[in-house]
Amino acid sequence: MKIKVPGKKIKIITIITLLLVSSFSFIAFTDKEFKIAKNLDIFFTLFRELNLFYVDDTDPEELIEAGIKGMLKSLDPYTTYIPESEIENFNFMTTGQYGGIGALIRKGGDYTIISEPYMDFPAYKAGLKAGDTIVSIDGISTSGEKINDVSEMLKGTPNTSVKLEIKRYGEDGIIEKTLVREKITIKNVTYYGKVDDNIGYIRLSNFTNNAGKEAKEALTELIKQDIESIILDLRGNPGGLLIESVNVANLFVNKEQEIVSTHGKVKQWDNIYKTTQAPVDTLIPVVILVNRGSASASEIVAGSMQDLDRALIMGEKTFGKGLVQTTRPLSYNTQLKITTAKYYIPSGRCIQAVDYAQRNEDGSVGYIPDSLINEFTTKNGRIVYDGGGITPDIEVKSESLSNITVSLLTKNLIFDYATIFVAENEPIQQIDEFEFTENDYQKFLKFLENKSIDYATQSYKTLEDLIKTATKEKYFEGAEEEFEALKKKLAHDKNKDLQTFKNEIIRLLTEEIISRNDYQEGRIKASLKYDVQFDKALDILKNKEQYFNILKETVKETAEL
Repeated sequence: MKIKVPGKKIKIITIITLLLVSSFSFIAFTDKEFKIAKNLDIFFTLFRELNLFYVDDTDPEELIEAGIKGMLKSLDPYTTYIPESEIENFNFMTTGQYGGIGALIRKGGDYTIISEPYMDFPAYKAGLKAGDTIVSIDGISTSGEKINDVSEMLKGTPNTSVKLEIKRYGEDGIIEKTLVREKITIKNVTYYGKVDDNIGYIRLSNFTNNAGKEAKEALTELIKQDIESIILDLRGNPGGLLIESVNVANLFVNKEQEIVSTHGKVKQWDNIYKTTQAPVDTLIPVVILVNRGSASASEIVAGSMQDLDRALIMGEKTFGKGLVQTTRPLSYNTQLKITTAKYYIPSGRCIQAVDYAQRNEDGSVGYIPDSLINEFTTKNGRIVYDGGGITPDIEVKSESLSNITVSLLTKNLIFDYATIFVAENEPIQQIDEFEFTENDYQKFLKFLENKSIDYATQSYKTLEDLIKTATKEKYFEGAEEEFEALKKKLAHDKNKDLQTFKNEIIRLLTEEIISRNDYQEGRIKASLKYDVQFDKALDILKNKEQYFNILKETVKETAEL
């Protein structure tokens, strides 16, 4: 029986064959080179047979991309393939720049909703508000469109226009807006200010281009306001450019101080990164706030400042990413982001988690056995450890949200009610004096009456698993009454939970409402009022003796860093 092969497929496969043959002809292979050539040949022949004989039509691009992802999955989680369609998003992650309208968006039913316009960019200038529903873009309905597709429609070359049709709560009909796209540059320093009589605060959210410059400007301005200590907040900062972490550390330590070094297989890429500028202040007490979302460049700053005994690190153990990635261009405008080295902070420790598999649900470093942890010392002889992430000098756990509050957030009910509240109330005149009252909360509860708030507590889920196991092992019938009684006790009461966790719900409502008036800066300022880690940082900076005792430093010795 003869199998007919389409001529088009034969032509494609012939081209690939010729390319491979020309690549490997007349080469004297080493063992490793032979293995590479052998397995590439196996991969090609498998790919050829699939395309020729698989029962259904196959998409060559999908097959190859799946093969690439499968291959890279066997390595660390940060070595990734970047197809041409994702190049723009990748560039935004490294530069903080893109062409667009300058707004965060989210899904809301069938449509996409503006969740936050950035101040001083096209969406803000055009009067778009959080909660506005985008009905169409340039005459194309957004109903049913994926949020990534809507995002791509909004992005574009700076100075080009885009026409939006908007539906806004409290207003009849459709609102038309024509926006002119701009180059959007997201700030690294999202807020700074004087938070106590003599304590300054800087929230650094990214390490894209100019992170060091922005942090320097913020610190310089705060020093002009006669601050005597500083809180540098790196919580939730995923990192970015390595050189910017050096620039940020440089604000507090002298020129020519080693901050980080990189070591990998390609020795000419090994490097030692030292500070290159005069510092802003080597005396001022510094507390750096970190958590499980502080990664990469954030960990370089926190770890190096800890190793040099230049700052107290406070909060929760950091993410544990101590790998350097380099982008290598591939054909057809694709790229490979590849791990080329590990980085080491001044004490000599690497903050990369030693086991990629032992991770928490959010990807941060998980359990590390003692046998894999090594001891190091800081400049003053304090003991610190490797194994993954930076362990704070003072550990302060963040407050976890209740199940009902998480449900309200994930279902966007807090967001949606903030939209209603802002539309039905006068603009907030004094942000610091705003209060979400008991009467306001009763209106919120009424808003929730016909809304679905489904959630299950962990204890109830565990009980359900136990019942399944007991049933499978045939023990359930003998203990059915006890199980049912326990189910009733553990079953949550939505109305009761709305009262039990009222304070944290009001806190998030307050932050969301204030953000509609004062945007991201207002949200951060509002959140600090209820922030236990921030409060602890204030306490330690008000007690200088305790601060320096932990560092085993004196003010005079600090000046010699």
